[in-house]
Amino acid sequence: MSFSIIFPGQGSQAIGMMSELAESHSLVKDLFSEASDALGVDMWRLTQEGPIETLSQTENTQPALLIAGVSAWRVWQALGGQPPAMMAGHSLGEYTALVAAGALSFADGVTLVRDRGRYMQDAVPAGEGGMAAIIGLDDEQVKAVCAAVIADRNVPNEVLQAVNFNAPGQVVIAGSASAIEHAASAMKEAGAKRALPLPVSIPAHSSLMSPASARLAERLAGINISLPAIPVLHNCNVEVASSAEQIKANLVSQLDSPVRWVESIESMHRQGVSQFIESGPGRVLGGMVKRIVKGVDVACIDKPDAIAGLI
Repeated sequence: MSFSIIFPGQGSQAIGMMSELAESHSLVKDLFSEASDALGVDMWRLTQEGPIETLSQTENTQPALLIAGVSAWRVWQALGGQPPAMMAGHSLGEYTALVAAGALSFADGVTLVRDRGRYMQDAVPAGEGGMAAIIGLDDEQVKAVCAAVIADRNVPNEVLQAVNFNAPGQVVIAGSASAIEHAASAMKEAGAKRALPLPVSIPAHSSLMSPASARLAERLAGINISLPAIPVLHNCNVEVASSAEQIKANLVSQLDSPVRWVESIESMHRQGVSQFIESGPGRVLGGMVKRIVKGVDVACIDKPDAIAGLI
């Protein structure tokens, strides 16, 4: 059976995450310790004790999830788990995949995503941006409603875009806070079952992130990246990069471009992947995968028994 390992993005964090795995495998805490030294923050204490408000600040969430995803992968390796055919990650998870696949060092990865989080927060003042999950409309309907809301409101520089294509009938929109608020009722009028505001102030993957993309490009210029040992499928173009410079370009593009998750899963499935293993806390991606491709196996390797059972 050909399988892929996939890594979650923001939203999968939780107080106490990875605690069971750390009790059984010391390398988990070792990685958290290494990251804490690089970041100047006790990441293990933060993930185990919180508060959740601090853990959910994007500059903390991003490195925390990267550490968690990589630590689960390292335990998988240590126990003799086979390498997957491919890797991918949802938004922030793409960085985790690149670290796990050997394209980016662990220390560079955690500091890079911490800075990525800061760039994202700085790009749009708190309260001026937002995101919402739209349930029950297809991709084109969501795009059409976004365009109609912007046209009807006719507010200079206002942004409203479909940014995360997570699963059939599940699309996340992002943009100006005022536009998001008006879009919620417009989506329901168009037939959406739900329009759920997300607890974030960052309109991730929208064009409002272009200032963050520019800063990220400068930051990446000083980072050593190589081609990964395991192919990593990128969010922005659903392709495997052919050079280190292309990886950097994809990471810059990803920040203000949609996450094409449905296409990514479909592409891997067409290439023979029939099992998707989520590396890190939670089951968010597994649920999406089941809706995208029927009949595939999904699993998560955040606990010792789960890893041992799969191996």
